[in-house]
Amino acid sequence: MSIRRVMPDIRSEALKESRDFYGLLGFEEVMNLGWVMTLASPDNPTAQVTFMARDRTAPVVPDMSVEVDDVDAAYAAMRASGAEIVHPLQDEEWGVRRFFVRDPNGRVVNVLGHR
Repeated sequence: MSIRRVMPDIRSEALKESRDFYGLLGFEEVMNLGWVMTLASPDNPTAQVTFMARDRTAPVVPDMSVEVDDVDAAYAAMRASGAEIVHPLQDEEWGVRRFFVRDPNGRVVNVLGHR
């Protein structure tokens, strides 16, 4: 399994203000679904940060996201380890397959792959 990118997920009710603020550092909006927005560096597109007012299909806003090349293998590894699955593996209408797992520090990690 290979990691494609890692990004922080920040709970925020100030999506526009966050876009404007991080734009001053060179980030550009690359995705906005109204409740979730991702900003990325135009020079290094895997340097990203996501802001979420809520999560549309999951019970919590994750603390970070990790995109992997095989989300099914990651899910199987986490289940086999006994890690707490916070949100089950599922396909989302916006083109990702994902699940949430709690790390040893109590942080919720969104593990995803693009379909």
